[in-house]
Amino acid sequence: MSKSKESSGSLRSMFAAVVIPVAFVVAFIIYAYVLGDPSHFQGNDPEKNPNDTMGIIHKGGIIVPILIGMLILVITFAIERMLTISKAKGSGNVEVFVKKIRGMMTSGDFNGAVTECDRQKGSIANVVRSGLSKYKEMENEHGLDKERKILAIQKDIEEATQLELPMLEKNLVIISTIASIATLMGLLGTVLGMIRAFKALAAAGAPDAIALSTGISEALINTAFGIGTSAIAIILYNYFTSKIDGLTYGIDEAGFSIVNTFAAKYKENN
Repeated sequence: MSKSKESSGSLRSMFAAVVIPVAFVVAFIIYAYVLGDPSHFQGNDPEKNPNDTMGIIHKGGIIVPILIGMLILVITFAIERMLTISKAKGSGNVEVFVKKIRGMMTSGDFNGAVTECDRQKGSIANVVRSGLSKYKEMENEHGLDKERKILAIQKDIEEATQLELPMLEKNLVIISTIASIATLMGLLGTVLGMIRAFKALAAAGAPDAIALSTGISEALINTAFGIGTSAIAIILYNYFTSKIDGLTYGIDEAGFSIVNTFAAKYKENN
């Protein structure tokens, strides 16, 4: 199982390494050829004032494609995390699965619990199956006392959990990072836009309210884009974190049931 997890983790690292540069390449293409299409500007000239929203966004400057790239990354990794967590949950409801395992362990239906793990699949089922295997091994182990057997089962469950959790949390740090810096990047774009607007106003030699308001609106596009991207990233990060916490709780509950059942059975037999 360890080799399988290492291979899976390597694939996810490669996925992130490929997706990040591709996302920014796609973002610059969108910025240059979609938002920067001449039809979005007066007289079909990108150097003139925009005549629609896409043209205004394009006028936001070089920070705009960076923010678009961040938004693409958030959406891409959100889909990837959704698929991974869905697979980790298994084929059935996690709470129902844990209740079934607890009931089977209480009634002594060891084989039924293993069969249920095979049917459920996913991270929780993998951890429970590992704990059940150790449970069976400790039942046939006569060279250890009760406490050492229980510790052996607990250790096996903890090791299995540590193999599963990194898979669930992988790439969440990217969403978290974007949630933190997207707003700052938006503000940077706005500051650069304001500098550009006032510089153009100063070069004109005379106050031009229309030019100034246009420049400010273009600059503020960056702030709006950055805040929007950050908000989406924060919501998705919290959503996935809560889902992972639920899976972790299910793993802990199932492992606790296995250990308690073994301790109770060992006490009865002695």
